Parts: sequence; C-alpha cells; structure tokens
Amino acid sequence: MNLFLNIIWIVFGGFFVAVEYVVSSLAMMLTIIGIPFGLQTLKLAGVALVPFGTKVLPSPTSSGCLNLIMNVIWWFVGGIPIALTHIGFGLLFCITIIGIPFGVQHFKLAGLAFMPFGKTIV
Repeated sequence: MNLFLNIIWIVFGGFFVAVEYVVSSLAMMLTIIGIPFGLQTLKLAGVALVPFGTKVLPSPTSSGCLNLIMNVIWWFVGGIPIALTHIGFGLLFCITIIGIPFGVQHFKLAGLAFMPFGKTIV
C-alpha cells in the first residue's frame, strides 16, 4: 500500500517538491556555513519524494545545544515558511476523505521542516 501511495504522491506533486528541496540544498551548499543546512534540506528532499513508510525519529546521537542553535538559525533561513506551506497543504488535503493520508504526510513534513536538526529518517 505504501508503494501505491508513494506513486500517487510522486505523480501529483511530490517529485516537484523534492526537486525544489534539492535545488535549494545545492544553493545553500555554495558556502561553507550553508553546508549543514543544505544537508538537512536533502533530508527533507528524501522524505518529500517518498513520505509513505518513512518515520521521523529523534536522533540517538543528537548533541542537544548545538541542535537547538542550528534549528533556531534554520527558522530564519527558511524553516518557518517551509513548515507553514506544508501545514497549509496538509489542511487543504484533509478537507476530503481521500486526501487525508496525503495531508498527514504534509504534517509530517511540516514537523521535519520546522526542526530538522536532531532527527533521523527511518
């Protein structure tokens, strides 16, 4: 079932969202300071491409204070607008019964987009 839902997701916009994440990741990696943020955006791209069947868990090797500082910087780099966009799409998809699974995936992406540092994708 996850494969079927991922195919529908990719056909109806998931591919374009993942490409946008990859392009923004490459733009962030142009500077040395932007490399960690670019890597987190690549993490978002992977989940945006195939969100069904993936789980976002706290990282077992997270270094607390550094993750908090990086997440706060991430909010100003673009994390808040990305998260709000995913929340908006999640609410839009949840209007219909058929769209609820896709809305739930957008909410998962919103949580990851809001605080990507200190998370692992399983």
